[in-house]
Amino acid sequence: MQRQRGLTLLELLVVLAIIGLTLAGVALSLRDSNQTQLELEAQRLIAHLEAARAQSRTSGMPLVWRSTPTGYAIDTAQPVKQAPPEHRWLIPGMQAIPPATQVVLGPEPIIAPASITLMAPPTAGTSPRTRRIATDGLRPFEVVQP
Repeated sequence: MQRQRGLTLLELLVVLAIIGLTLAGVALSLRDSNQTQLELEAQRLIAHLEAARAQSRTSGMPLVWRSTPTGYAIDTAQPVKQAPPEHRWLIPGMQAIPPATQVVLGPEPIIAPASITLMAPPTAGTSPRTRRIATDGLRPFEVVQP
């Protein structure tokens, strides 16, 4: 009897499938974590803005989003005795551009068109990254492509 040498087609396909899955896992793990963090920060800000917008509509009082040096605050448009809680950026060095941005959220269903640009600090060998969040006043806030 003669013994066969080499690989069968099935063995070759199994090896190629294992290599493909390994490469896919490596490619996903090498994603730019700074970019992912910026996307998460933008989605977090959108969630806070929409929640404040809904709260403003139910209470009948306008709320104002404003940038702070280390994050942002959402408070009433009227002066209050106690400072509102500050939401700190998840990424150290993150900024809202321009820094003095204020957005009035409600209580009417239609607000003035608004836009907030987030800028993450540059990392080694990269330039600063930005994400723009905007609404036309009627639709919810969303990330706008540059």
